[in-house]
Amino acid sequence: MNEAMERSLSDLVMERVGFGIFVLDRAMNVLMWNRFMEDHSGLAAEQVVGKSIHASFPELPRAWLTRKIESVFQLGSSAFSSWEQRPYLFKFDPDRPVTGGVDVMQQDCAFVPLTRGGEVMAVCVTISDMTHVSVMQRESEEVVARLEEYANRDCVTGITNRRSFEARLREEFLRWQRYGGELSVLLFDIDQFKNINDRYGHTVGDAVLRVTAQRVANAVRVQDTLSRFGGDEFALLLPCTSLADAMIAAERVRSTIGDVPVEAHGVRVRVTASVGGAAARPGLPAYEVLIHEADAALYSAKRKGRNRSAVLA
Repeated sequence: MNEAMERSLSDLVMERVGFGIFVLDRAMNVLMWNRFMEDHSGLAAEQVVGKSIHASFPELPRAWLTRKIESVFQLGSSAFSSWEQRPYLFKFDPDRPVTGGVDVMQQDCAFVPLTRGGEVMAVCVTISDMTHVSVMQRESEEVVARLEEYANRDCVTGITNRRSFEARLREEFLRWQRYGGELSVLLFDIDQFKNINDRYGHTVGDAVLRVTAQRVANAVRVQDTLSRFGGDEFALLLPCTSLADAMIAAERVRSTIGDVPVEAHGVRVRVTASVGGAAARPGLPAYEVLIHEADAALYSAKRKGRNRSAVLA
């Protein structure tokens, strides 16, 4: 193969490849501009070559791009920029329609030294369209986030589940151990919930659980964590809250649940709740103790006649 044919094939490849190629000298002047760059920028090679890249594209990140090019000249080694670090260099439209709210081509950029006799003469920059990859990754991350959210949510009430509650309580307990302050927990359940299920059916029972969760969620602070602990039992984590203030909150929870009957599926159900409270104190060995003490207080409230709040004596 003669030299002319090799050059012709090389030029053909440069024109037909599915990624952008352009070459810059040390003064940031464009020495070559392939078809991909023409098609996506709207500027032909004769409009760009021989001019500063910043003259043709003033919107480019001048300082960043200059540093990249200069580092290649100084070190004589390639550099790279991922779309995850910098989504794009040129604000091009994607090659093909995509979903996911991405309207600018996501780009990987490689900076390759072109040397002669050991000296860097110019830098070849390649632009690869990574939009499809970025959309797929973003969708995958969203799916994972949704799955994690579902894993932490109770499917009946929509509030957080026991797994999520205990994780949050563990975090707050460690924070309390380190910095001190106040930390309280309430456990409450619906009085004689089994009778509601037996009399009206599980559909009404589930509705009672949902309404109970919604009423309490609307009555607590943003920083509090309300969870379905299991069955008809709920848990409420109260950071920065003393036991005295927690029991005020317990009464508020109890009245919020019981003041107005629940209407569901054509029936009107009178609902009351019993609440047990516990608070962190010096010497408490583990967060699980808070749960056990609040649970014991809850059953104390049950023994005293239900529809009340209690703490361990």
